[in-house]
Amino acid sequence: MARKQSILMLSIVFLLLLLVDNHAAMSEAPTPQPQPNSSNLPQHGTTQGSLNPQECSPRCSTRCSNTAYKKPCLFFCQKCCAKCLCVPAGTYGNKQSCPCYNNWKTKRGGPKCP
Repeated sequence: MARKQSILMLSIVFLLLLLVDNHAAMSEAPTPQPQPNSSNLPQHGTTQGSLNPQECSPRCSTRCSNTAYKKPCLFFCQKCCAKCLCVPAGTYGNKQSCPCYNNWKTKRGGPKCP
């Protein structure tokens, strides 16, 4: 009889240890995993605040490379880059990556940044 009680008690202790271990494993916060980049565009310089001021000129040269109005494009791009410290990737569009650049409007309500 004493042997059955000790086996039963040992089994209960073992089950309690398993429950505590399982609960501790479930309550730990998962380690954040790096998100894969969904596009092939480089992220440095395309998100707000990710550029240094001296990096604006080459980024704006790339941004304005396909326009017929290079001088005004470069002027406003550099002005926007100095304020927002980012330039969207590519020569057109992609402004959603830099909300400051995208949301800065002229007095008439048009986009200020190319």
